Amino acid sequence: MPGDEPGRTLWRHRNFLLLWSGQTVSEMGSAVTQLALPLTAVIVLRASTFQVGALTAASTLAFALIALPAGAIVDRRTKRWLMIWCDVARMLIIGSVPLAAAFGALTMGQLYVVAIAAGVCTVFFDVSYQSYLPVLIGTDELVEGNGKLGATQSFAQLAGPGLGGGLVGLIGAARALSADAISYAISVASLLAIRAPEEAPHPDQRQRLTTEIKEGLSFVLRHPILRKIVACTGTANLFGDMAMALQILFLIRVLHVRPAETGLLIAAAGLGGVAGGALSGRLSRRIGSARIIWFSMLVLSLPQLLIPLAEPGWRVVVFAVGMAGFWFSAVIYNVAQVSYRQAICPPRLLGRMNAAVRWIVWGTLPLGGLLGGALGTALGIRTTLWIGFGGSWLAGWWVFFSPLRGMRDIPSGTPSGTPSDTQSVMPSDSPDLEVDRAPGGGIPGQSGGELPDGAGTPLGH
Repeated sequence: MPGDEPGRTLWRHRNFLLLWSGQTVSEMGSAVTQLALPLTAVIVLRASTFQVGALTAASTLAFALIALPAGAIVDRRTKRWLMIWCDVARMLIIGSVPLAAAFGALTMGQLYVVAIAAGVCTVFFDVSYQSYLPVLIGTDELVEGNGKLGATQSFAQLAGPGLGGGLVGLIGAARALSADAISYAISVASLLAIRAPEEAPHPDQRQRLTTEIKEGLSFVLRHPILRKIVACTGTANLFGDMAMALQILFLIRVLHVRPAETGLLIAAAGLGGVAGGALSGRLSRRIGSARIIWFSMLVLSLPQLLIPLAEPGWRVVVFAVGMAGFWFSAVIYNVAQVSYRQAICPPRLLGRMNAAVRWIVWGTLPLGGLLGGALGTALGIRTTLWIGFGGSWLAGWWVFFSPLRGMRDIPSGTPSGTPSDTQSVMPSDSPDLEVDRAPGGGIPGQSGGELPDGAGTPLGH
C-alpha cells in the first residue's frame, strides 16, 4: 500500500518505480506517435489542412463522449487491471497502422478509427492512472510523484520526437508507429510486476450509474476553486489545440523544415518541459504551491507568444524557444493543479472527480482541432497560431480571479466528504502542504496530465 516503508522516498519505492519506468517507455512511444501519425497523414496520404485538424479532433473525441461514465466505471473496478487491459488494446490498435501500410491498404478512414479507438482506451487508462497513484504512494508524496511523472512526460517530448523523426527517416512514418505498439507491451509488463495490494470497491457501495456520475460532476462544479481550474484548463486546451493541430503543417509547409528535422525541433522544445518537471517542486516552495497555479499560466507561459513569429532559415529557432516556454509552464501548471485536485478530493470520489475534470477540459480538444483546421484553411496557418496561443495565455485569468489569488499554498489536512465543507479555500498564512521532497524530475497532451495527448499534450491530465 502507499509507501513501501515510512519515510522512504519514491526513489526507493519499488512499486512506484515500476509504474514510473513503464510509463516512461510508454510516453516515449506515444511521443513518437504524436509526430508519426500526422506525418503519416500528411506525407503518405497527402491529407489536407482540414483533414489533419479532424485527425487531431478524432484522437480526443472520446473524452467528450465517455469520460463521465468512465469515471464511475473506474471507481467500481481495481485500477491496475483496467490499465493493463487498456494498454493491451492500444498495442493492437496502434499496431494496425504499420500492418495496413505494409499491405498498401492504409486510408484516412483507418487513421480516424485508430485515433478514436485509441482515445477510448486512453480515457479509461488516464482516469485509472490518476486515481491509482494516491492508492500506490499516499497523499503525502503526491507532489513528488506527480512531479516525477510530469518530468517523464516532458522527457518523452524531448526524446520521443527526435526518435520519431529518426524512425520516420529510416523506415517511414507509418512503420515508425510500431515503436508505440512495442512501448505499450513494455508498460503492460511493468504493471503486471507491481505487487501492491489494491482493495476492490465493495458492490454494496454502488449506486445507480447516473447518480454516481452526477455526484462526481457536482463535486467539481460546486467547488469554488476546482471549477475555476476546470474553466482555465478547458479554455487553454481549446485554443492550444487549435494551434497544436497545425504544428506539423506550420513546420513543414510554412517554415520548410524537413520531416526528420521536424522531430529534432520538437525534441529541442521538449527541454522546457523537462526543466519544468525538474524545477516544479523548487518553484512551488518558493512561489507557493497554490499561487504557482495562476503564476505558471500568466507569467511563465508568455514565451508561447513567440511561436507564430518563427520564419524559415535560422529564425526557425524562435519556434523551439517559444514551444520550450509553453512546455515549461504547462508541466508546472499540471503538477500543481493535479496535486491540488488529488489532495482535496475524498478517496471514494477520485475516479469520478478526475473523469469529470477530463470530460470538461479534454472535451474542448476535438472542437479545438476542428477549429484549427477550419481557421487554418480560411485565415492561414500563422494567423490561426496567433489566435490559438493568444487564447491559451488569456485562459490563465480564470484562476487569477478565484480564491487561489488569496492563497499561498495548498492546504494540508484530510479531504472532506462534500465540496460545501471542503477546507480548500484558506488564507495565505495557512499551513503549507508538505513538499520538502522536491521532484527530481516530472503531458500532449497531453496527458497529464494532465499536459498538454493529441498533436500536443493537453493540459489537465
